[in-house]
Amino acid sequence: MVGSVFLALAVLFYAAAAQSGERPESFADLAQRLQPAVVNVASTQTVVSPVRRGGREERPQAPPGSPFEDFFRDFFDREQQNRGPARRRPAQSLGSGFIIDPSGLVITNNHVIADADEITITMADNRTFKVEVVGRDPKTDLAVLRILSDETFPFVGWGDSDKSRVGDWVLAIGNPFGLGGSVTAGIISARARNINAGPYDDFIQTDASINRGNSGGPLFNTAGEVVGINTAIFSPSGGSVGIGFAIPSNLARPLIDQLIDFGRTRRGWLGVRIQTVTDELAESLGLDKPRGALIAEVTKDGPAEDFGLEQGDVVLSFDGKPVEQMRNLPRIVAETVIGKEVDVVIWRGNREITLKVEVGELPETVPQLAAVDPSDSFGEADEEILGMTLSPLTPDMREQFSLSDEISGVLVTGVSGDGPAAERGLRPGDIILEVAQEEVDTPSELASKVRAAERSGRKSVLLLVQRGGDLRFVAVRLDG
Repeated sequence: MVGSVFLALAVLFYAAAAQSGERPESFADLAQRLQPAVVNVASTQTVVSPVRRGGREERPQAPPGSPFEDFFRDFFDREQQNRGPARRRPAQSLGSGFIIDPSGLVITNNHVIADADEITITMADNRTFKVEVVGRDPKTDLAVLRILSDETFPFVGWGDSDKSRVGDWVLAIGNPFGLGGSVTAGIISARARNINAGPYDDFIQTDASINRGNSGGPLFNTAGEVVGINTAIFSPSGGSVGIGFAIPSNLARPLIDQLIDFGRTRRGWLGVRIQTVTDELAESLGLDKPRGALIAEVTKDGPAEDFGLEQGDVVLSFDGKPVEQMRNLPRIVAETVIGKEVDVVIWRGNREITLKVEVGELPETVPQLAAVDPSDSFGEADEEILGMTLSPLTPDMREQFSLSDEISGVLVTGVSGDGPAAERGLRPGDIILEVAQEEVDTPSELASKVRAAERSGRKSVLLLVQRGGDLRFVAVRLDG
């Protein structure tokens, strides 16, 4: 009886281990099956190099900031003009890719083939083919190539990256350091990594060895399906330290389909600039906790403006998908079908409101944001509050701080080093446009609204600040 129970448990354990993708005794069969569809990608471009003599660059190298720096540059430029144009030479970039269709469609990273004059791929059997670019997407670093041949090619299929779990085994195949087809194995170390590579970061992190030249190569699950496209590594030394990043297949696939169909991507667009909701901002806005995406600016004539979204709104969910963090929103909007009417839940005036918004198409060049209506203040005295010295935007101040006539608000002319404003990074030259989501035009008006916030028991006050053409909300601690 005990033996029967033990046997039953052993069978169940084995079945569960097999379902979870337990590491096989060898990856050899899997690698042998997948390698023919993985290619080496070589791109060539012409670069201009400085004139050299004796194998060394002729321009003398002066320490940065040295008084000789300008002298050496001027001298070198005169010498260059006397000798004629600089030498042009070919430069080569190496990467990886994989075939997803028997007709020869190849997926790789955009940075592998960017600015290339000529691109070739080399198969696992060392045959070489020319390719053409079908489409590229710099925002997600994806590119689709087509092999210029009538042959039928080996190919691999896509997997569902959403089903990949931390701890699952994965296989990376690519062209590290130009050595040719190399296979490495590891596990998924983390999901949804943001490495500040672009607006749609959602990387899979893996400890499978990925090095220079692996870019654009596939990351396979143990079923032999592509769950990621190897794109970047974290490495102080330049070599693999076990921290590699891959674009998830579920993020890449719809974009690749668009590149194949249209030669470009067609993303959903809301028409807002957003920022993170911090603890201080959440308290100032009356939110229970930091969540959502705070709208700092609304694009004129964009979908957000057309359907009633406003500066200062916090987007809590979009098309039924919760926006837990600010960085969730760009990806959710981008993946939404253009022209679809969606529900957008926002936080405004201490309550949730649901608006209907029709998603637009992200233009090639996003239109400039609307300028603030012009308004000057005269005869207004300076104010000091929250560790700031505030001044009206007089013509003299506009000239001193290089401010256009189209900007209105209150100018920060001084910041105390130990005051609340300094804590939040405000500095002279900043323009405060709103206090507690109400416009201000004079220092006294600003001070009055800050004192009103203090009397209401607020711990912080929300300021809308313009700096160098950019807008952002800042929650500044109240002294009282």
